[in-house]
Amino acid sequence: MKAKFIIFAGGFVLLILAACQPTGQDDAAMGRDNAPADAGTYFPIAIGGQALQLQLALTPSEQQRGLMFRESLPKDHGMLFLFDRPERRGFWMQNTSIPLDIGYFDAEGRLREVHKLFPFDENAVSSTSAQILIAVETNRGWFEANQVTPGAMIELDALENALKRRSHRTEAHPLFSD
Repeated sequence: MKAKFIIFAGGFVLLILAACQPTGQDDAAMGRDNAPADAGTYFPIAIGGQALQLQLALTPSEQQRGLMFRESLPKDHGMLFLFDRPERRGFWMQNTSIPLDIGYFDAEGRLREVHKLFPFDENAVSSTSAQILIAVETNRGWFEANQVTPGAMIELDALENALKRRSHRTEAHPLFSD
């Protein structure tokens, strides 16, 4: 009798635990704005009027990891790197197998330049401008396919909202201070 009770109780506990597992569709993916935002959350931020879903790399560890170890990146998705001060930037592709493009933006949110990044290339691809405050990595060819060229603007209001959802202070940031 005791053995049957233990088996029954164990099965009941497993049933409860199975019911508590995530479904794979979090609030952010479902488009609900009350979802907690984190480094894995994608935000809709247009560039040159073209829709793009971007993850935000804000902390040093997020920026260092970037898109490393991923096998793919969905269409019209990417990663945005935000820096505290404008300067010349350089990115490399250590442990990154996805062919990417990188767009470098200045402190006004204007696209200054686009460069190709090659899988596993550990040579830095540097900006020519020393005024870079934002970098956006996308699948190779996204900028060209969407006719987004230097001079295009990133949607700063959407970026500011995404930063607030990530609980990132924007008041003193060069993009948002007057």
